[in-house]
Amino acid sequence: MIRHIVLFAAKDQAQIEGIIEGLSVLTKIPHPRRLEIARNRKSDQLGNDIDVVVYGEFDSDAELAAYKAHHLYQESIRRVRPLRELRFAADYSV
Repeated sequence: MIRHIVLFAAKDQAQIEGIIEGLSVLTKIPHPRRLEIARNRKSDQLGNDIDVVVYGEFDSDAELAAYKAHHLYQESIRRVRPLRELRFAADYSV
């Protein structure tokens, strides 16, 4: 299984809901085993720069690749890119 985690920081705090809405289209893509989109609680004592988290689980590299190739993934990028300041992604196998 592959875990896919993406972290976003908004350009403006007023745009966090717009980022969440833009990312929510990803939940309609059939390839993830699990997909969550959430606002960061910002409860860490050292750093709270991240505003939104995407957490996904995929059965294989092929499923993750199909997810990223889906037209709704591109739609999400189109909506979110203008609103975000930073984007960090990590994928790892378990």
